[in-house]
Amino acid sequence: MRVRLEDVAREAGVSPKTVSRVLNDEANVKDDTRQRVLAAMEAMDYHPHPSARSLAGNRSFVVAMLYDNNDNPTSSYLAEIQDGVLEACDEYHYSMMVRPLRMGGSDFIQRIDTLISRHHPDGVVLTPPITDYAPLLKRLGERGVPYASVSPVKRRGCIGVTMDERQAARAMVEHLIGLGHRRIAHVLGIANHGASRWRLAGYRDALAAAGLPEDPELVVQGGFTFGSGVAAARQLLSLGKRKRPTAVFAANDDMAAGVMWVAGEYGLKMPRDLSVCGFDDTPLASQLWPALTTVRQPSREMGRLAALQVLDSLRGRGPGRLVEVPYSLELRDSTAAAP
Repeated sequence: MRVRLEDVAREAGVSPKTVSRVLNDEANVKDDTRQRVLAAMEAMDYHPHPSARSLAGNRSFVVAMLYDNNDNPTSSYLAEIQDGVLEACDEYHYSMMVRPLRMGGSDFIQRIDTLISRHHPDGVVLTPPITDYAPLLKRLGERGVPYASVSPVKRRGCIGVTMDERQAARAMVEHLIGLGHRRIAHVLGIANHGASRWRLAGYRDALAAAGLPEDPELVVQGGFTFGSGVAAARQLLSLGKRKRPTAVFAANDDMAAGVMWVAGEYGLKMPRDLSVCGFDDTPLASQLWPALTTVRQPSREMGRLAALQVLDSLRGRGPGRLVEVPYSLELRDSTAAAP
């Protein structure tokens, strides 16, 4: 026979309401009581029925992760964020749903309303660039749905997770300068991403600190995709031997891979003729040849921490906060001394 919540309560010597509080990880349960209930659940192989749990707690026990399927083409980054959100949800017995949105679409508000009305998510995790999309934030506020943001541009009063991408980009360009490079190009990401602005600012900070002028010809628009990295590299390497860069800092790993592909097309040896570095440290970075020097952004951990902030607010563990995670430089074989 199926083990019921009441059976667990009787075994643990507590009320069914206390078992429910333990299941929902509420704060107002003594540690010894919590451990007794958890031990009874394990001994009896008890698994709560999701719909019954939702009815009892007047919650859906669902966290939604929202992303822009038009302006977020880097699937590996999203996959790592998603894995982190799922890890946090699993830890606290929540389900996760993933939904794409399109910023600026004529049906945007309607899709948000449908999502909330149909699935009743208890909370939401937002990924760039919709972390700062005002119509979305306004609607979530109007509907009373708490949210946490990954890498928000506007950080005041925000909960979620962030990283100092500007300082990380500066550190990477300073690494190139330390290797003797003076003509350092930068391949930009999508214009409306906070990441693009931060990484460009860090690039400029490093040049200014070293007394190096910024050459507009060496700053080329990309789009966070391999193809945009290819197009940018062809533009840069067509400048000719005297004007082309000796190093390229791409705003993400996918574009750096595109730069490396074109360098091979031009017959350049890396890193002897051209140093290339990226940002994010996706699995691709260590799969390339030569392995890509890049900034490690702990995307999975960022997804987990963002989800934990919204879960903490749902579980009465405080209002949540904006957590900053550290970056690191992964120095591999794609960068070397300037030729």
